[in-house]
Amino acid sequence: MPSRRSLLPLLLVLCLCGAGRSAAQETSSDAATLARVRRDLREKRLTLQTAELPADFRLAIFEQWLVDDMLSKMDFGTPGPVPAGGIYAYEQQRLLFNPINYPLMQPYAAYSGGEFTTIAIENLVGHYLGRSLVAGVAEKRRLQQERAAKEDVAETIADYCAQRPDRDTIAICTR
Repeated sequence: MPSRRSLLPLLLVLCLCGAGRSAAQETSSDAATLARVRRDLREKRLTLQTAELPADFRLAIFEQWLVDDMLSKMDFGTPGPVPAGGIYAYEQQRLLFNPINYPLMQPYAAYSGGEFTTIAIENLVGHYLGRSLVAGVAEKRRLQQERAAKEDVAETIADYCAQRPDRDTIAICTR
């Protein structure tokens, strides 16, 4: 029994011979089809009426559309906060007064580290707790106004009922 290594070249040669033969068959088949089409055209059995029909396919290049579509879906958002004087003034100040030679000319240089931290914390507390504090104060004020209005109505009803001699027959006075 031959080994596997000796069968591999033989198998390769057989595959190549078969592939060449099938390629030759395809070529002769294509040539026969072409000859048949030419013969039919000569004998006017096959007409070119289909050339007048509109095409049922369309060729389009979608790459630019895809890029435009992707870019239209991207949200770059609004730019961050603009420094005082605008970005060009900030850049000019940064170039003219570098931090090494002019440390006190930098933005926020007027504050020490502790002062800057205090300001930042106050702003954060005001931002996050300020809304709830304002809402709480507004709710408390509304409740106080409602209570004062109820007391005012009760006092007005009591004055009205005190002036009426038939107050025992009036429904609002008997409550």
